Amino acid sequence: MADEEKKEEAKEEKEEKSEGGGNKLILIIIVVLLLLLLVIGGVVAYFLLTDNPEENPEAPQKVEKKVEKPKKDAEALEIGPIYPLDPFIVNLKSSGATRYLKCTINLEIDSPDTQPELDKMKPLIRDIIIRILSSKTVPEISTAKGKDKLKEEIKKNLNTKLATGEIRNVYFTAFVIQ
Repeated sequence: MADEEKKEEAKEEKEEKSEGGGNKLILIIIVVLLLLLLVIGGVVAYFLLTDNPEENPEAPQKVEKKVEKPKKDAEALEIGPIYPLDPFIVNLKSSGATRYLKCTINLEIDSPDTQPELDKMKPLIRDIIIRILSSKTVPEISTAKGKDKLKEEIKKNLNTKLATGEIRNVYFTAFVIQ
């Protein structure tokens, strides 16, 4: 019986050693793999973050390209004479609450010779602009695209009334909707 007890104790010790040894082996493998991953990550980061063409002559060098903007006509770059108008305050077309627009408009004209004609037509110009502005709703003029359409409409309507010159552009220098 003593032999059997010694054999059982020896088996238990072997099992404990084998379980403990297996855990240690797995732990060592995990630590080695983590260290290996850290080293590889460090090397990759080093090569990605350093951009020295002398150390790595095979790496393609960055070439900066200048993007040339298309050249515009000299006329398009020059702003013509400006004809300022007094501020406009108009009720906007809306269902429900009363909404109004306060804006200041400047007209770009093709030549200074057009200014005397505009001076004579000032009441007509203001009337045309007031009718156009008051026919708009808030959603129509609250976007940039809506404002561009409004400018074109004002320009087109005013140019039909001019005899000698033309309005090249319409500028909003103030635009408040409330």
